[in-house]
Amino acid sequence: MVKEPRPGRVKTRLGLDIGMVPAAWWFRHQTARLIRRFTSDPRWDCTLAVSPDHAGLTSRVWPAHLPRIPQGPGDLGDRMGRFLRHMPAGPVLIIGADIPDITAAHIVRAFTRLGRADAVLGPAPDGGYWCIGLKRVAATPAHLFNGVRWSSATARADTMASLAPLRIALTDSLADVDTAADLRTTQQEPTTQARPLRRIGA
Repeated sequence: MVKEPRPGRVKTRLGLDIGMVPAAWWFRHQTARLIRRFTSDPRWDCTLAVSPDHAGLTSRVWPAHLPRIPQGPGDLGDRMGRFLRHMPAGPVLIIGADIPDITAAHIVRAFTRLGRADAVLGPAPDGGYWCIGLKRVAATPAHLFNGVRWSSATARADTMASLAPLRIALTDSLADVDTAADLRTTQQEPTTQARPLRRIGA
């Protein structure tokens, strides 16, 4: 899931610490690194869920060959639920675009966890999560993401509650970047820097 990197529209908490333009610049190059890292791997298909809808679908920021779908309206739960319900049949993994340390091995382990569960979550230290995946052998629960308090320390626990009665597995813990302190831990400065396939939304 990606947002077009416009100053003041993306990574605003980070922008309060380092400035909105450097924050957007960091996110643009972080997204580019992420796309380069994962779109050439033959073990999955990648689809960009973009925001804002129209600008994201026509933006030149991301490679033109990658499939894009609009995130649509609503909060994060509305948008992720829509993505999960509209993808072709089979396992789907949604990842955030602001996770600098994510590697292909993390993606593989997340999909492997889905082999023994109905859903998988990748914890983040702040109580949220960097990925969510569903096996989707049955319909996506209508109550998925109901009652989730986004951007809070309870987001992961709330999401797990909304997944009931699905079997949930946890995978690796990875940190996202929301603040300057988070950015320092990544040592990244806000400057330039095959089928059958599962589907991953970035």
